[in-house]
Amino acid sequence: MNAARIKKKIQKQWRRWRRRALTLGISSLMLALVWLGSYLPDQVQSLLSTKPPVAIETLQHYEQTEGSDDTVDNSEFWKTLNQTKGTNEVTVRQVYICGEEEQVLGQLSSDDIYSLMNEHPTWKGEFTGKGQIRFEETISDLSPTCKEQAYISLDKDGNLTLFEGPPTHEKVIKTFFQLDINSMESSLPDGAVQQLYDGIRVQDIDEYNSVLSTFSDYARKG
Repeated sequence: MNAARIKKKIQKQWRRWRRRALTLGISSLMLALVWLGSYLPDQVQSLLSTKPPVAIETLQHYEQTEGSDDTVDNSEFWKTLNQTKGTNEVTVRQVYICGEEEQVLGQLSSDDIYSLMNEHPTWKGEFTGKGQIRFEETISDLSPTCKEQAYISLDKDGNLTLFEGPPTHEKVIKTFFQLDINSMESSLPDGAVQQLYDGIRVQDIDEYNSVLSTFSDYARKG
């Protein structure tokens, strides 16, 4: 076989191999595009649906009050109310994520109480004594008092704690969880740690959630 024929044969094999490689490359590209077409929408949707973190305490409160937009079952309360005569002293207790408030509405007739319940179907009614009725309303927010006076800091045992007023007054509203102090101090800037020791003022639900979410990363396990 002379050199010309050998060269021609090599060129023919090269063209055949190149066609196969091109076909394989196109097939791989098509598979990759199909995969991306199914993967990327899910990722984009995940990013679009991402919400700011909600603190564990607030999440638990939401779970406990889930469905609070629906009418509360007051059937037993209605039955008892139907059997009463005259007026009843009515109070409303508002239960917040942080704090409680109570409002006295005074003496109301049964008709007034019926109207009140129709206006506020999420209130839970109960008789607390003869001639005394209390409604309970659950609110996913900080109470007005908390908004004015609440601080988050550490108690003497290293627990993340909600205080009424500066932590030096030691008026504890709620204890959340114990912190791993060493881990926290080695991870956070000195300013953030010192601010926690001094007491972090929280004035609304967003600030409350933000502080709890930040320091929950350093909660002791078990």
